Amino acid sequence: MAKPTWTSPETLALHGGSHRADPTTGSVAVPIHQTTSFQFQDTGHAARLFGLQELGNIYTRIMNPTTDALETRIAAIEGGVAALAVGSGQAATAFSVLNLTTPGDNIVSSTDLYGGTWNLFANTLKGMGVEVRFVDPKDPDGFARATDSRTRCYYAETLPNPKLQVFPIGEVAAIGRKLGVPLIMDNTAAPVICKPLQHGAAVVMHSTTKFIGGHGTSIGGIVVDGGNFDWEAHGSRFPTLNAPDPSYHGAVWTQAVKPLGPIAYILRMRTCLLRDLGAAMSPFNAFMFIQGLETMPLRMERHCANAIRVAAWLSEQPSVTTVIHPSVQSGEAKRRADAYLKGGYGALMGFELKGGAEAGKRFIDALQMFYHVANIGDARSLAIHPASTTHSQLSEEEQMQTGVTPGYVRLSIGIEHIDDIIADLDQALKAAG
Repeated sequence: MAKPTWTSPETLALHGGSHRADPTTGSVAVPIHQTTSFQFQDTGHAARLFGLQELGNIYTRIMNPTTDALETRIAAIEGGVAALAVGSGQAATAFSVLNLTTPGDNIVSSTDLYGGTWNLFANTLKGMGVEVRFVDPKDPDGFARATDSRTRCYYAETLPNPKLQVFPIGEVAAIGRKLGVPLIMDNTAAPVICKPLQHGAAVVMHSTTKFIGGHGTSIGGIVVDGGNFDWEAHGSRFPTLNAPDPSYHGAVWTQAVKPLGPIAYILRMRTCLLRDLGAAMSPFNAFMFIQGLETMPLRMERHCANAIRVAAWLSEQPSVTTVIHPSVQSGEAKRRADAYLKGGYGALMGFELKGGAEAGKRFIDALQMFYHVANIGDARSLAIHPASTTHSQLSEEEQMQTGVTPGYVRLSIGIEHIDDIIADLDQALKAAG
């Protein structure tokens, strides 16, 4: 029987990837393989696995059948060749960059970032000898100007939290490909509605904690290898993939994986970074993410529809000075949103009140249905004041660069009935004064 060629995310979320039914029991639901280790068939089988002559299960810190089902399904949805699930979105971001860099290297990143990512790039990576050069994505050519012979990648968020101005994916990806630099996209806020690999990105990552999980139960992350970047053609720029790796018997990753497909980037991440740093996703969390993934396309439809309604309603409120959401943007920001987002503008939005920071705090404290939590992407509606929470570790100047002002309030619009969402916002705005 020919292998099905499903392409729609609604179908892939249920049927994509490696799992159809458990070969032993026939279970349709992916089993939770709660085990540390896997029995080898014989010494030859074990040697082939460790020698990369054959892919298979060795130890759950490196791979697991439950996690594999999640990885292959998300890779199919994103249009990639393989994926690696890890313990958090932060680990996914760190791994995606560390897989290509060594001390003395640099990456070029968009300024429009989640606060935790900014801190990782501006401080932690600096301490590891990796320089991060920040560029305002309003000028894509800035990425080319910031590039030199030791630039290993570009990094950006599709729908950056909190600025919510869609990144110019195709423009920057094209610049990078001319210079031999891959674009890594954090697609956490725009699953299903954006496919960065189709626009030239080489790697996509997600915090699965957010919309993929969808229920606020589990922490995780994933990196997807697009299989569309020729690492070997730019050999000197990527020594981690093209030079002998002393941590794996001198393997040259672009050579070692050729019989397995264009997976040098993701296989090196699995067999070196995940092996050595140990940020593994638990099988139970992988199972939970699979449950969320199966309904994610449907939830995204409701998230996006509700958010458009809320943005329009907030825009009419006299106490609101600014509403930040792609549906109410104009000019180049709106053009990019329409070019890269299909089927909706996302669930995240921000706004500012005339009363500034104090009014924003009163607003959040008055909410009854919205949860005040440091998360996005839940089925339920969420709210937070980023300047005093998620972006508080940044200086005032850094906060402004990422789009956080003192009075900015961020909302993650859930899938509740729109009338109830607006009613809660309405009473909270009145309480804020």
